[in-house]
Amino acid sequence: MNMSVIWPLIVFLVLIFFVGIYASKHVQSSSSFIQEYFLGSRELGGFILAMTMAATYGSASSFLSGPGAAYHYGLAWVLLAMSQVATGYFVLMILGKKFAIMARQYKAVTLVDFLFARYKNQLVVILAALSIIIFLFSAMVAQWIGGARLVESLTGLSYTTALIIFASSVLIYVVIGGFRAVAITDMVQGLIMVAGTVILFVAALKAGGGMENIMMKLGEENPNLLSPYGNDRSLTSLYVSSFWILVGVGVVGLPQVAVRAMSYKNAKAMHRALVIGTIVVGVIMLGMHLIGVMARAIIPGITIGDKVMPELAMTIMPDWLAGIVLAAPMAAIMSTVDSLLLLVSSAVVKDLYLHFINKKAEEQKVKKLSFIVTTIVGIVVFIVALQPPDLIIWLNLFSFGGLEAVFIWPVVLGLYWQQANGPGAASSMVIGMVSYILLNTFYPNAFGMHTVVLPILLSLITFVAVSLLSGRQNWKQA
Repeated sequence: MNMSVIWPLIVFLVLIFFVGIYASKHVQSSSSFIQEYFLGSRELGGFILAMTMAATYGSASSFLSGPGAAYHYGLAWVLLAMSQVATGYFVLMILGKKFAIMARQYKAVTLVDFLFARYKNQLVVILAALSIIIFLFSAMVAQWIGGARLVESLTGLSYTTALIIFASSVLIYVVIGGFRAVAITDMVQGLIMVAGTVILFVAALKAGGGMENIMMKLGEENPNLLSPYGNDRSLTSLYVSSFWILVGVGVVGLPQVAVRAMSYKNAKAMHRALVIGTIVVGVIMLGMHLIGVMARAIIPGITIGDKVMPELAMTIMPDWLAGIVLAAPMAAIMSTVDSLLLLVSSAVVKDLYLHFINKKAEEQKVKKLSFIVTTIVGIVVFIVALQPPDLIIWLNLFSFGGLEAVFIWPVVLGLYWQQANGPGAASSMVIGMVSYILLNTFYPNAFGMHTVVLPILLSLITFVAVSLLSGRQNWKQA
């Protein structure tokens, strides 16, 4: 083991652990366990809101698999990834004040709470909770794998041992601290992510002899690495444009991001988060994906994309500095895992147990059940992650597309279209989920577009048609 690399990570994990202890005091003393544990009592300021949105969205894909894909495809993947810069802006502008106001009126703690209060439809609750559990579970597996691979690369430990270290670290502070622990650690992790990106970019630029020299090397190897179509020209204009729906506009439908839009304390915090969040995501996405391309000229021949970042950092930097920089992807992964873990736990406890099984459960029982469910979900994800795929970005993007196909129209049309109703929302969720899974399995990238485009379109048509037809029927009966 190279302790010079490992010490900064140990310090980082200890810091995160103490944040969990600090947040757990709020959980214990709060007058409403559910409001505090799952939403931080809606007290997020602008800076923390921006950082928690950026950190939640910036995950193993942004720091490991994304740069790994850029290493493989070239500058085309940087162009594709840059659609993510406006993610926070889209979410807060589209959902914005109206979503937060309605969530407070409905006393909604989760996205599913909001959907039930808006549509008064039990099927919507079941579909929403199951979608969160199914798709976020696969996203969590991706993050668990990313964290374990990072620890494995740095320490030389076996993958299984690395997975145990990573999983136990996350579980401790999420189980005891809840949403507030997640938000505060996201702020710390977001700052580490930005600093790590800048330091690694400068080091890579120096190691490669400047940007011009790096681009010349890539052009000599394969001119397509510098084109907007990828190393094998497989990234067509249509595919890249459709990808912008997946990681750009469609992010409004991601529960782990949308729930942040109901957790800020006032309009000033939201406006501040718009600016800070856009800048932070821009720096991270451009920096990390460009570094992935640069790495191909500096250390050619890497076959596993998820190992590009760790190997680059440990090759071109002093050990102690590599340890500090590699705390950035660790921060990115942990900040996403903790949010997803809490969301799946809330789907089980708040949206299924309290809604259907025991509506009058005592707070102490809810508290105990929340801790148990969060722990069990973490353990199950750990077991599944023991058999990892080669590039976790595809697992992550699968969950993104599924959630967007299910949630985007029930959320957006529920806010802005008065005629939107329960049958319309439920039918669009079914069509979105089923069509996405079928297309992703049997006909991925249909018509040269990313799989998510057609399910989103089909779910919109279904939502509007069923809402209008069922609304007209109700009107005739009245």
